[in-house]
Amino acid sequence: MRILALFTSILISFVSSAQWYESQGSAYILNSDRETARTEAMENALKKALLVAGASVSSAQRVINGLLTQDELSIRASGTVNSIELIDESYQGDMLKVTIRADIFPQEQQCFAADFKKSMLVTKAQLLHREQANIGKIYNLDKKLVARFADKLGEKSRYIDIKLANKSSIPFSRYNRSFDQEKIKYLAVELGQRFDTQFVLFTEVTDVSFDAEVLNQWQFWQEDNFDRHFDTTFYIYSTDNGELLWDSHYQNKAPWTFSKRETIDLNGQSFWQSAYGRMLDRTLDDALLDIDESLMCQQTRARIVRVEGNEVIVNVGKRQGVKLGDKFSLLHLNSFTSDQGKMYTGYNVSSHMVTVSEVFQDSAVAKTTNQNLLGNIQINDLAVKQDP
Repeated sequence: MRILALFTSILISFVSSAQWYESQGSAYILNSDRETARTEAMENALKKALLVAGASVSSAQRVINGLLTQDELSIRASGTVNSIELIDESYQGDMLKVTIRADIFPQEQQCFAADFKKSMLVTKAQLLHREQANIGKIYNLDKKLVARFADKLGEKSRYIDIKLANKSSIPFSRYNRSFDQEKIKYLAVELGQRFDTQFVLFTEVTDVSFDAEVLNQWQFWQEDNFDRHFDTTFYIYSTDNGELLWDSHYQNKAPWTFSKRETIDLNGQSFWQSAYGRMLDRTLDDALLDIDESLMCQQTRARIVRVEGNEVIVNVGKRQGVKLGDKFSLLHLNSFTSDQGKMYTGYNVSSHMVTVSEVFQDSAVAKTTNQNLLGNIQINDLAVKQDP
């Protein structure tokens, strides 16, 4: 058992006392490299502990061989880690599991925007090089991957409320390859209005090819086994103005343990329990934590779906964390397109403030406290919760 001292810079002050958080992480042992697997497993466990404590990791430097690569780990808005204790390390075949206990000073509240869950549309992934899917006939990986990711987000995400649109392809990758950001902006805004969400997630799978190097050359009597790559990039866009908010690339590989002539059932447990399937799951888990961290402090902007007199109905409710008495400022959308075809979005802050008087599962009614009419506020304008 080892204790690791970790001193961090604090970006804002805090008054809470330190608390211990215990969490688990896992990693696949590739080519008998246990040290790298330990690094990845402890990184995964530490990120989970920090997020549960209300902290947000913004540095990629983690642990190597049980020691931190730097004596400073930046935390974006709250909290510090005083020490990390590795309390358990176990091996199950080619899987390494660790349990850590971290001494964390959390801020009283990480950020005000974390009160509400953010609505996000998860769209069908794009497999960019479909010829690479020939071995195993995994052409449907794009659809199955985001369906599995949507399930994970629905079960584990602390800050995101998801909707899945996985039945038809969208032109994101075509626009992205041609660097047509304006068309992506319009696409994001259109999808947000159609599916009533604040964010949209696009996914590109860029590589599912095989390594050239045989893994088991000494086992000449067996069929050659190769590592298969998995490279993917996630993009999150705001549906209010079509701006790119976050993107991240993930690059992994794992042994492909199936016959070259075998057709893989992507719905079957035999695939998801294989080395390659488990690697995909771990990649999705890492992306989930990163997306949660990225959107945690993004301001929740509810869309106004009805205006009548001094009353509005907004598209957030109990499921997103809205409570009676919550106060919202109103933003009047002011968008225009330039002569060059570029879209610009602005917001006029209304002088009115409304208070929630009724809450439903996915919507809420809010009224002005002084009974004044809401003037130029219209459907599709925005409501932003105010700090109490």
